[in-house]
Amino acid sequence: MKLLGISGTLIGEKTATVVKKLLEEAQKIQPDVEVELLDLRDYDVQFCDGRDPATYCGDTKKVIEIVSAADFYIMATPIFQGSLTGVLKNLIDLLPVSALRNKVIGFAATGGTYQHYLVIENQLKPIAGYFRAFSAPGYVYLHRDHFNQMNEIVDEDVLERIRNLAQEVVFMQTALKGTPQKIENE
Repeated sequence: MKLLGISGTLIGEKTATVVKKLLEEAQKIQPDVEVELLDLRDYDVQFCDGRDPATYCGDTKKVIEIVSAADFYIMATPIFQGSLTGVLKNLIDLLPVSALRNKVIGFAATGGTYQHYLVIENQLKPIAGYFRAFSAPGYVYLHRDHFNQMNEIVDEDVLERIRNLAQEVVFMQTALKGTPQKIENE
């Protein structure tokens, strides 16, 4: 099973930090899960222009292939202007409709206000629904106050939500795919 963590931003460290922590927690729960971080800062992805996804080349083709090959996902974005980032939306627009079908997605977001958590419920989960993906019921939203000056997550309640989301995603994936699992009772 391959869990792909997607950090959907071109700037900053906080979003990638959250994704890395979620991947780490998922691997603690299910040690045989293969994890990979797709940090969009590391790729030069073209803008989606509506053509067949198979016709893209370079980094764009590589990113489409990485996303399509994964079995399940952690997807995270900072919230800019009350919405997900353009770079994450562009990635989503580039994907073939079948890329996320019947796959589990756990969502996380970072932001500067406490109200922006609603973007996950009102924008990200409906996108997953369009793709016929399965959204984890929980999610993690982190305010800048949840990090220290070195962009480490320091809020214990948030760390617990991260553990819970990792557990939900692993549980859902293993239940859907019939893979044996090691989930601790809460």
